[in-house]
Amino acid sequence: METKVWHMRDHISEQDLAEIKGQFEASELVVIPTETVYGLGGNACSDEAVKRIYEAKGRPSDNPLIVHIHSMDQLGDFVQKVSPEVQELMRAFWPGPISFILPLKAGYLCERVTGGLNSIAVRMPSHPVGRRILQYVNLPIAAPSANLSGRPSPTMFQHAFDDLNGRVAGIVNGDQSEEGLESTVLDCTTYPFQIARPGAITKKMIETVLPHSVEGKSGLKDGKPIAPGMKYKHYAPDTPVTVLTQLNGPIPNNKDWQHIAFAVPQTLQGWVPKESHFIPLCDDEEDMKAANHNLYRILHDLDSDDEITSAYIYGFTNESRAEAYMNRLMKAANQEVVTGDEL
Repeated sequence: METKVWHMRDHISEQDLAEIKGQFEASELVVIPTETVYGLGGNACSDEAVKRIYEAKGRPSDNPLIVHIHSMDQLGDFVQKVSPEVQELMRAFWPGPISFILPLKAGYLCERVTGGLNSIAVRMPSHPVGRRILQYVNLPIAAPSANLSGRPSPTMFQHAFDDLNGRVAGIVNGDQSEEGLESTVLDCTTYPFQIARPGAITKKMIETVLPHSVEGKSGLKDGKPIAPGMKYKHYAPDTPVTVLTQLNGPIPNNKDWQHIAFAVPQTLQGWVPKESHFIPLCDDEEDMKAANHNLYRILHDLDSDDEITSAYIYGFTNESRAEAYMNRLMKAANQEVVTGDEL
């Protein structure tokens, strides 16, 4: 399959939008940018399109997809109800990096998009290009991250192109994703709500709007994941990664470090071996926004550098602010953790 590229960083033309709409209406797949990561989009009403999403990614069919919309008016087509509490959260955080799991109204979306559940996760992206496409197409678009299943999610056009060129009808070339990590997924099928996947919108932020509305974390329902990233291996580069914690002083020069990378805050650069590959993760240990933004790009860059055979990536200890970052990093590292004193 020949994959077309639409360049929309500086200009969005009516012709390009019409072509993209035609692809979605024909049940083809188009990669679109969002503020979290690039999404592999397909018409959520088309069984053929959703089947193609799973095939293009190599994704297990019981791993549910998130449906992307541009207007709350679209919810009435496929959601049974939206409680006043959820509506309040939507007004506070949409458009933005949070998905709400809601009770499904059968008959509008194809069955395959839910992964066999009677609920559906819905999101309204804020990225100007992705949002303009959704408005023009005016269809609910299922859009998991635009990468091969298990690989790091794409935050740049090149990441998506490297994984999916030849597998999809087209890819939209937009800016680098601002957030850099997938959306928070909030299960609203029970109350208090439960965070099914951490993201940029934290429990504290949600409870600033609705006090005492979030309790614990949800898992599988009847053996099925209720949100992406819960059941299967995710986010892992080919390069072996280890989480590095408690870096309280210089790492000894007692090993051959020349093929090892250290991705740590710039304030800690002086503590990594000089012959190693230093990768700036963020400014300092409080700079979580930059760490979130840069993590997936770093994971992709590790695989593109032939001189790097393994890497240590800094693990933050601030549990609430770093929850989403550490969730992705621990999976990428297959739970491998060392302290600075152990190197």
